[in-house]
Amino acid sequence: MKTLHRSRNVFSLNTAAVLLALAVGLEVAAVPVLAATPEEEKKAAELIKVADEAKARATEAEAALKVAQAKATELQGNLTKLKAQIRNAEKAIKDAEAKLKPEQEKVTKADAAKKAADGVAKTARAAAEDLKKKAAAAEAKAKAEEAKAVAATKALTDSQAAVKVVQTTVATSKKSLTDSQGGLKQADTQFAAFKPQLDKASNEFASISQDHVNKRRASEKHLIGIGKLVSFAETVAPIFSKRCLACHNARTAKGRYNMETFAAIVKGGESGDALEVGDADSSTLFALIEDGSMPKDADPLTPEQIAAVKHWINTGAVLDAGLSPSAPLIQIMPKETQPNPPEAYPVPVPVTSVAFSPDGATLATSGYHEVVLWKVEDGSLLRRITNVAERVYDIEFTKDGQKIVVASGTPAQIGEAKIFQVADGKLLGDLVRTDDSVFAVSLSPDEKRLATAGADRAIRVYDFATQKQQLLIEDHADWVMDVAWSADGTRLASASRDKTSKVFDAVSGDSLVTFNGHGQPVYGVGFQADGKIVVSSGSDKQIRTWNVADAKQVKTIGGFGNEVFRIVVTPEGHVYSCSADKNARAHQVSDGKALKTFAGHTDWVYSVAVHAGTKRVAAGSYNGEVRIWNIDDAKESLKIIAAPGYKPAGATAAK
Repeated sequence: MKTLHRSRNVFSLNTAAVLLALAVGLEVAAVPVLAATPEEEKKAAELIKVADEAKARATEAEAALKVAQAKATELQGNLTKLKAQIRNAEKAIKDAEAKLKPEQEKVTKADAAKKAADGVAKTARAAAEDLKKKAAAAEAKAKAEEAKAVAATKALTDSQAAVKVVQTTVATSKKSLTDSQGGLKQADTQFAAFKPQLDKASNEFASISQDHVNKRRASEKHLIGIGKLVSFAETVAPIFSKRCLACHNARTAKGRYNMETFAAIVKGGESGDALEVGDADSSTLFALIEDGSMPKDADPLTPEQIAAVKHWINTGAVLDAGLSPSAPLIQIMPKETQPNPPEAYPVPVPVTSVAFSPDGATLATSGYHEVVLWKVEDGSLLRRITNVAERVYDIEFTKDGQKIVVASGTPAQIGEAKIFQVADGKLLGDLVRTDDSVFAVSLSPDEKRLATAGADRAIRVYDFATQKQQLLIEDHADWVMDVAWSADGTRLASASRDKTSKVFDAVSGDSLVTFNGHGQPVYGVGFQADGKIVVSSGSDKQIRTWNVADAKQVKTIGGFGNEVFRIVVTPEGHVYSCSADKNARAHQVSDGKALKTFAGHTDWVYSVAVHAGTKRVAAGSYNGEVRIWNIDDAKESLKIIAAPGYKPAGATAAK
């Protein structure tokens, strides 16, 4: 569903006409440069003094914390050393005891051999004395047997010595173990006694540092209010994020200038320093912005935006108190409400995602800055859920039908994963904020966790109830297009533009296997019900099945005339797909048998959804059409133009 080399791909859609008709501009207010009164200047000086005093206390607390941390590190090192000694002693005991029994058995055998040899030697000596005529032969035999007896005696002595060595090793190891255990207890006691000091120093540093940040923020707020300072996070970062990052990020960095973070912006590029702090007119960055050279091949910044950047540089080009210089701009910017969709669409937009509600009565479709809910029975519009980024790429209902999870993005600007209340469209959660699109969301089978995937090459896993991030998996080399859970919730499968599909441990995030069979970008992925087989689709016009155990291909499902985008794998062992060949299809996973072709679309089909209870299949296409078919006979039952208010020639607009 997502390549860049195709002119009409969903992630590089040629929708210039649509965007011109629909775009909602957000301007940055001009930053006033005010003349401060003596009272305001005095208050500013007082606030700065208070902030500086707090900074001094924070510096002292940080030094105390470092001393405590060093002591803790020393104690922790002692603990680690003693634990290692204990492990070595326990291993030595185990190894020695394992050797002891065989050596003891050797001693027993050697003793028995010696006794037998002594008896034979004695008998031989008696025979030699009694049989004079055979004295020479008997003497020789006796000597030979005596030699054997000597050898047996030596073997016994050697075995007894070996046993003694092993017994000594066991005793030494046991003593070492006892000593180490005693030392460990002492070290544990020392560390436990010291930990309150470490905690105290840490807490004091955190408290004093926060006090310093609070005082700095108070000072900054006052200075901003009187025009003596500009907030980087609230005023400047949004400008750079929206207008500059498309060309100046870690992946492209034109002019070797990366603007993803405050630290990178200040660092500059191949032309040297980008900023002359306090002097915008001498700053390379401002010169390029002011004369319209940057953004390249795009509209220049507005006069208000240019004035804001200039005033920020002239007032010190500072970063807001408490923020990390290395944090991505998208994470320090204030969260904005997304623009509203048009009341009536002038033209349809590509439908990149469709999803049935659990009861099958409602179909959700992607729109421009919205998710649209339709009544499946007659195609009437039920609700419009707004406050999402420009393009919606994936939609999933919770099992109770009360919530809906949405993956969206405004390319090269922002990526989001949000949770909404279905009944009224209320925003319940805002989980992901990246500087490029989020392409997929997937709830775990027990709905306790949510996985997301996007253009930042990452898979993130969240606790669905608390919305806190649990895992960050960065194992792919390019966009992650899709993500899916195994039925038991222990594994995650991914599809990526880097031409691979992978399986990860859903607890640790460790990569388990990598499938390279497609040889082209991979768009869709899912698990077979037993969790042993992964199904993936891609730009190679194939659906492939492969083993989780060893990533070896099991089956190739062909017959597609173009790229295969989203897929849905059902518990019954079927895989439903949508393709750029303008069809949706159903196949049997086990043998690849074609079951049904759902025809009627006249353009690329980007999205597909299945509802087993009502036996319906829905698919959305590039030209904004959504078609619904009956699973059993593949007959079309409904067609929707998924563009609220759109009035095609000779038709009535959806209301």
